[in-house]
Amino acid sequence: MDNVFADRFRREGFLPQLGEYGGEFAKRVFQRKDMLFALAALVLFAGVALFAPMLSPYDPNAIDLKNKNLGPSEGHLLGTDYLGRDLLSRILIGARISLSIAFGVVLISLFVGIAAGCAAGYYGGLVDESISSVIDIFLSFPGVIFALTIMGVLGSGVFNLVLALSVVQWARYARLMRGQALSLKKQEFVLSAVTSGAGDFHIIRKHIVPNAIAPLLVLATIDLGHVILSIATLSFLGIGLPADVPEWGAMLSAGKEFMRTAPHQTIFPGLAITFVVVIFSILGDGIRDILDPHHEGGEMY
Repeated sequence: MDNVFADRFRREGFLPQLGEYGGEFAKRVFQRKDMLFALAALVLFAGVALFAPMLSPYDPNAIDLKNKNLGPSEGHLLGTDYLGRDLLSRILIGARISLSIAFGVVLISLFVGIAAGCAAGYYGGLVDESISSVIDIFLSFPGVIFALTIMGVLGSGVFNLVLALSVVQWARYARLMRGQALSLKKQEFVLSAVTSGAGDFHIIRKHIVPNAIAPLLVLATIDLGHVILSIATLSFLGIGLPADVPEWGAMLSAGKEFMRTAPHQTIFPGLAITFVVVIFSILGDGIRDILDPHHEGGEMY
């Protein structure tokens, strides 16, 4: 991605201009109604996830068979599930679980991808060929199928789920970072740093990564929604998180048996998943449009 911020940073230097262009970026964000809506919704979602234990009206795992499969009512705003557990409480706690796992997966994938992509793009030669071959191998597998295989071997659990999804996701960041590093190492400010005797680590840390981070952040933002969807998919298939953990995909899986008699058990978790995925997609697309003036819909300034 050839973005306007990177072009200016390359000409004028990254660090001295960071504050100036950060303010310009914020100004562009506030000029877009879709971004403002998405940011407000994300703040609301993050607040709900953070304070979920305090906001939950009931224990999300409290079984009450006398009140099972109840529809939305004054006592249970979103109804109850097949075990009488309050659906609102489980969705609120599920938001916290999904967001925590998604951020963990994206951060791990981003860190590994940046490291591998930098090494491949900057050093080239045999290093590039070796890392690129590994990246191609990982990208050749369908993500969900690959994650299912890993989870089938490791078993369910939060740690195994984070590990499986990180293994699936990192290669996308590495491929993007490699392309950025290949382009940046030919720029004059990098060649000047090499000529002045700067070490490889210093050049990568001060010049390569800061100027390549914009498209990676766009991908990470969109990926947060995709990872939450992957978490729900694996749990829906019964191989994600343990059955006693309130998670949206597991709630969908359990509720599908009661689609005719108690459809609210699938409607509300499904709406929660859709809401989060759409919000992160809007944010990612908005950031891309602002940073990349050459992309269709991007703003030139």
